[in-house]
Amino acid sequence: MSTLPAYRWRLAPDGLATRRQLRALGLRPGGQDVAAQVERPRRKRGPLVAYLYRIDLARPVRPMTPARRAALAKANTARRTCPTCRLDAGYVIPSSLGMCVLCTYPDEQRVA
Repeated sequence: MSTLPAYRWRLAPDGLATRRQLRALGLRPGGQDVAAQVERPRRKRGPLVAYLYRIDLARPVRPMTPARRAALAKANTARRTCPTCRLDAGYVIPSSLGMCVLCTYPDEQRVA
């Protein structure tokens, strides 16, 4: 098993990019293996690591189809719908609460 080349923060060579950088260019890794990693040092913990991919092997992002757009809208609506009162909360329901804030703290909302 070979180790990846590691570069310091902001010192990676041209031709390599992170997933976010590829996405900003309208590209995706496209099944290629990680080419290198970049490490950002931190004071009291281990370094932050980001994986780098070759830009020349990256493929274009797949276009959003109407079916994928509908599925994404349905999933986002489900994340905003409270399972208790079945209303659209207007925000993503926190998983720590499991329901909208009005259903979680009903007494506090009436006082305010």
